Amino acid sequence: MPDPKPLNWSSAPGIGYTVVRRTDGGMQLTFTDLSDATLKHWHDFSLEHLFDSDRLTRNLYDLRQVKSIPEKAIRLAIEVDSDPSTRNIRAAVVVANQEIKDAIMKVAAGAERPAGAAIKIFTDIDEAETWLSRPLDQLA
Repeated sequence: MPDPKPLNWSSAPGIGYTVVRRTDGGMQLTFTDLSDATLKHWHDFSLEHLFDSDRLTRNLYDLRQVKSIPEKAIRLAIEVDSDPSTRNIRAAVVVANQEIKDAIMKVAAGAERPAGAAIKIFTDIDEAETWLSRPLDQLA
């Protein structure tokens, strides 16, 4: 595996997420809240990180600590996913329960979404890791 891309992430007061580099070279983002400050920080970090995306990568979004995901957050994620660089990403999103998963799927189903990242939503982190571990040329 080539050297991982620099993470270029730093925490800031009032944001409710952390980012660490995964052993497979991707990122693990763990959210504790989806406040406006958190969403703005994540949005800006994500777009900056996509700017020089140059390889297939696996990202895990762990939102299990978030008990409610506002439509605003889902739409912001769809916006970021519309960046052409996301085509190099496989992203597993892990949520707290089936109700949250269904709410995300309902909003996403009604959104115009260009081909972006291969994204799958899970309620079980082990299933998410299994899906992420599949060879990157098997994006579905």
